Amino acid sequence: MKTKLLMLVLLTANGFAQDWANKAKYAADNARLANTDATNRIVLMGDSITEFWTKRDPDFFEDKPYLINRGIGGQTTPQMLERFQQDVIALKPKVVVILAGTNDIAGNTGPISLDDIMGNLSKMAQLAQKNQIKVVMCALLPAAAYGWNPDVDPIEKIVALNKMIKAYADANGTGYVDYYSAMVDENNGLLKAFSGDGVHPNKKGYKAMAPLLEAAILKIPD
Repeated sequence: MKTKLLMLVLLTANGFAQDWANKAKYAADNARLANTDATNRIVLMGDSITEFWTKRDPDFFEDKPYLINRGIGGQTTPQMLERFQQDVIALKPKVVVILAGTNDIAGNTGPISLDDIMGNLSKMAQLAQKNQIKVVMCALLPAAAYGWNPDVDPIEKIVALNKMIKAYADANGTGYVDYYSAMVDENNGLLKAFSGDGVHPNKKGYKAMAPLLEAAILKIPD
């Protein structure tokens, strides 16, 4: 019994190692989209904050077949960078919206510097622009703590990374959306009205984000 359990653990770990970026998650849907009209397609690339948007605020996606969600819960920027080709570029969107970095700060895939997080974000933006895809860079949402890793104090790092993201957007002609300023409370956390756990938006939180994103897309430099 112990031998079978050990084999199962090893096989599971090996499978994760082979698909560390979870490219399989959207492979079938990507194939389905391959021969469809991509004229006005917008891809949302991110982690659980992006992934949950579809379920918690389905109205935002209703009657918008051009709006494609490619969020994967728990992911960090190096994982997103690894799947960026198939989950964004291969879909030939007009715009990609990149919201990522909070899981890096939380240490989900190990320690990483803010410079390296920004490096991964900028690489994704550069890949998109090289393929004539417009880019919207997103400020991270505020968070005073991570329930799954309470040893991490994210407040100052989120503020610092957001400054880096804004500076990159200004210098490189990408769009930018400031979710942080619209959702932060007096303690530099996420407003309680917008979240149940202090990290992930609820429906009201996503309703607050939607017009900010729409306005940012309209303002993208040509």
